Amino acid sequence: MNIYKLGDIKDKKEALKKLGVESGGVSIISNKMETLTFYISNLPTPAVNILKQDALSIGAELAVPSGVILCKESTYDCILIGTPKHIKILSKKELAQPFGLKEVAKELSKHISIKKEYPIQIMGIINANSDSFFEGSRFLSQDAIVEIENMINNGATIIDIGAVSSRPNALIVSEDEEMKRIYDICDVIKDKELYKKAIFSIDSTTPKVIEYALNSGFSIINDVSGAKDDNIIKLAIKYGVKLVIMHIQGTPQDMQNDPKYKNIIVEISDFFQDKIDHCEELGLSRENIILDVGIGFGKTIEHNILLIKNMAHFKKFRCEILVGASRKSMIDNIIATDVQDRLSGTLAIHLKAIDNGASIIRCHDVSEHYQAIKVWNAI
Repeated sequence: MNIYKLGDIKDKKEALKKLGVESGGVSIISNKMETLTFYISNLPTPAVNILKQDALSIGAELAVPSGVILCKESTYDCILIGTPKHIKILSKKELAQPFGLKEVAKELSKHISIKKEYPIQIMGIINANSDSFFEGSRFLSQDAIVEIENMINNGATIIDIGAVSSRPNALIVSEDEEMKRIYDICDVIKDKELYKKAIFSIDSTTPKVIEYALNSGFSIINDVSGAKDDNIIKLAIKYGVKLVIMHIQGTPQDMQNDPKYKNIIVEISDFFQDKIDHCEELGLSRENIILDVGIGFGKTIEHNILLIKNMAHFKKFRCEILVGASRKSMIDNIIATDVQDRLSGTLAIHLKAIDNGASIIRCHDVSEHYQAIKVWNAI
């Protein structure tokens, strides 16, 4: 007899099937192989004590600060730990409880009802301008077309094209100038029918530019303004395309001027909920919404790290999740590195983001990401 400790099992159901577990037991046992952890903030003290007892009664756990039992404070933060089965039981049990536990139950149920897993896709970056922060991503006209074809051949399934830099303190560009920069590239994509080889995304907040791209075969709108303009949402509805809603605090011109949050995960989660509700009210289906937490867009290094670590939280919205940390200053803030030397750091961040639920990886270095993701997926 031999025994060894198993590492992380990515596909738990497949591992059980391979072992020969009966079909009826695969689902039951796989739920016991996973531990879920939830941070609950500002929960009324009576609710904390009730949830603690209910969790313990089914084999789960609620970590609470000392003093809770004596009700020294009116609210407390706590950490709930349990298997998917535990959380499913609690999400039903707490519906009948007072002190805000009904809302806790509803929120927990969103996390355990996630069923669809999206395929991992690489989104290659093409900047049709001369001032994006990474020089290697800047291309004009025919050079851009050559690079697009290279990216497709190297494994990109999506190509994101933008004519205006959104780096911190970027210059504001007129609508006419943006159109001038993107016009020829869109025409070649349409004429050569490159949209049959890959999905094309237009990185813009200008409705006129967006519509021109959509008429050229583009099928994603990448809106770094966070869907502030209803006209952009309406274009997504009109053309039946997907809309990337990115979170940003401020604008590219001022977003890094001392960004602050009380709780960044909660605030961005509330932002996404409001935006999704509004988009659905206008007629855009949730299936056509992609979420982007906006790494580096009005965030400190601490904020960015928290978002990567807790990206799984945003899966509750049942939308594809995009992450784009390619060669960003986040890496330089962890270890001093020039832009041209940040590939290793980029791969580390993006692989961790995939681990935590991201499915679309926006990057400059397509072939390197393709290889890294293939290896990650194999292990």
